[in-house]
Amino acid sequence: MLQEASLYGFIRTILIILLVYYGLKILSRLFAPYLVRYMSKKMQQKFEGQFQQQQRHQQGQQHKEGETVIDKIPNANSSSNKKVGEYIDYEEID
Repeated sequence: MLQEASLYGFIRTILIILLVYYGLKILSRLFAPYLVRYMSKKMQQKFEGQFQQQQRHQQGQQHKEGETVIDKIPNANSSSNKKVGEYIDYEEID
């Protein structure tokens, strides 16, 4: 009697697993296009926002032609390395 109940339970479990598998497969085919469309719209909005932010940043940094622009001012505190090597005095030979 115990074997019959376990066989019935095993078959029932296999059928439930198959039903869930095929149910998810069918639902994914139905809802996948909507999910992909939603994700593509979100990515498009993100890229548009980044592009607009970059355009605003570039418009603020436009300079006239021929104008000298310094992007970074070096630190006045930095000193050069005086111990580069030994200085050798030489003459050119003609």
